This record gives sequence, structure tokens and C-alpha cells, in this order.
Amino acid sequence: MITEEHLYAIALRECNLIGDIHFFKLVKTFGSTKEVWEKAKKEYSKAEGIGRKIVSDIGNPEHLKFAEKELEFCEKNHIQINLRHLNELPNLLNECDDAPAILYQKGHFTKSSKTISMVGTRNITPYGKQFITGFFEESQAYEYTSVSGLALGVDKEVHEHSIHYRIPTIAVLAHGFHTLYPSKHKKLSEKILEEGGTLLTEFNTSRKPDRENFIQRNRIIAGISPATIVVETGFGGGSISTATFANNYNREVFALPGKITDPYSQGCNKLIFQNKAIAISTIKELIDSLGFNQPRQKMEELFPVFEASIQLTEIQQIIHKAIMDNPKISLDDLSEKLDLVSHKILPVILELELLGKVKSLSGRQFMAI
Repeated sequence: MITEEHLYAIALRECNLIGDIHFFKLVKTFGSTKEVWEKAKKEYSKAEGIGRKIVSDIGNPEHLKFAEKELEFCEKNHIQINLRHLNELPNLLNECDDAPAILYQKGHFTKSSKTISMVGTRNITPYGKQFITGFFEESQAYEYTSVSGLALGVDKEVHEHSIHYRIPTIAVLAHGFHTLYPSKHKKLSEKILEEGGTLLTEFNTSRKPDRENFIQRNRIIAGISPATIVVETGFGGGSISTATFANNYNREVFALPGKITDPYSQGCNKLIFQNKAIAISTIKELIDSLGFNQPRQKMEELFPVFEASIQLTEIQQIIHKAIMDNPKISLDDLSEKLDLVSHKILPVILELELLGKVKSLSGRQFMAI
């Protein structure tokens, strides 16, 4: 239900120099947005760190007129208005110091639902598509909500796969609900809502999809989830900013490594190299690391042939059996037993590790899993 608090919140957020942090500080000091609107200009000294210049635009009647029109637009278009100071934001996002004072919402979401953010380049490659397909195939049994930015490339794949596997998805926009960017995703946005997903934005109808809005939008994508997955990105890609926000919020970041010569793997590789992201080894390990709850159904019921589908090569079988028959065998002993030089054994052991068949121990020892 839209109230007077929403009216003054929109008007206050339109004031020059009143950003999300100043907004929150003023409301906590004066108790409500109406009180801020009526008293802050004279009593600004009550709020720590707030000076006369910051409050100079509060009370401007033009902002109140704009707010009235905004409320009419929201009512007409079934847009919910969430206010941070009333604890109406998603739980994790609400913890961020720079969380949006106002979050406009179409569709439905549960404040406490588990969310996973997934971002990446607009120029997605077959490698990135393959990863996304694999991730959603293997995670479909779990209850969670995906989050992305409705952009071309990775974002589009995330939302479409979510819809395909009936996983709720949230699209965070970089503009107001009076428009949609990119326009070719209008049908996708409608499908998201039809399938029980959500569109979110902190921007009102005066805000177009300007370049700076996308960086600002990325902090919501990072802040709303306990973990962000970066699929593919170049050195200067927008996903780097999302990962940076997630790091600043003490959230987990995972990145898909790739060849150093692939331009849209270079950003991911750099995040991993700088210890700003955990390298994704296998999808199964990623799902375990994300800490999903118990699946709706047991994985073996959904994928009865999953384990059987892993076919080892002849050399993999030989080395795997030798390790299985000799727990904690050293590399030297394995080399002697198989009559193979160690530099030919190590690459195969790495392959077996990636397949979840072998585990490396200290002292260059190995055991079968």
C-alpha cells in the first residue's frame, strides 16, 4: 500500500546531494521522511556529518510534484515501492551501507530467499554458454533464485535458463520502469514476470539507461546475494565492478577461468590471480561451495546415469586403479609400480582430480575418492 512515507521518500531522494547514505542518516535522525522534509533544513545539525549545503534542496515543491506523479505511475503499473528504512529490502541487500533508499519492484520475491548472482560479458562465447547450461542443469533440484542484469550475453542466458528450469529469477535494471533496455528484451522481461520472477530498480521514471547507472546497478546485483559468479568478462568489463562490490561487501566471488589468450576470459583470470575470486574447478564443487540446501529431489533420482556417464580413458583407469589399490601412494612409488615416468603420470592425475576420482595429499601422495 502506498503511503505518505513513500511520497516524501521519493521527493527527498530527488533532492540534490541527498544520496542513499545521506537519506538513510537523515531518516534515522528525524524518524520519518515527512519529518526530514519539514525539519531537516532548519535542524540539520542534529544529523552527524550533515551540513547546510547538503539539506539546501530539501523542501523544494518541484520534487514533491514529481513524487505525486511517480506515485500515480506506480499505482497504475502495479509497481511496489520498497523503503530501506522500513526494512523492506531483501535481507542481504539491506545490510550494505550504500543500499538503495528506494527499490521499485515488479513481480514477487521473498525477502529471505536464497539468491545467487551471475554476471558476465555481453559477448558471451560458446564456452560461457556451455558453463551456464551445465550449471542450471545440475542446480535445478535446489531451491534458489538467480539474479542478473537483463543485459545481452550472459545476463540473457541466465534469465532464459532460469525460466527453462523453473528457477525464479530477478532482473535488476539500470533505469526506471517507464522504459526497458535493451528494448529487444521486452518479451523476456514479461516472461520473467509470468513465471513468478521479479524486476527491480532503484531508479525512478526520470532516469534513463545512462552509462553510469549500470555501475550503480551492479552494486545491487552484488549486494543482494551471498555469492556472485562471473562467467566471462574482459579486463574492463562491467562485471569487474560487480565483483569489486561483492568483495567490498564480504561476499563470495567465483570466476570461470579460461585460456589466457581468450579476451573474455582475461578478466576472470585476473580476478583469480589477484585473489578476488575463487576459480571454478567443476560445477559440482561450485554447487557445494554455494551451500545450497537439500535438493527438492535426490540428485540420483534426477540424474540416474550421471556418474555412469563419466568414462575414463585406458591410462586414467590404470592410474586410478593403482591409486585405489595403494592408498596414499607417493608419486615415486606410483611411477615405479607402473613403470612410467612421473611427468607422464601427473597430467593424468590432474584429470582424475578434476573428475572427482582422486585427491592429492601432502608429500606428493594420492588417494582415490
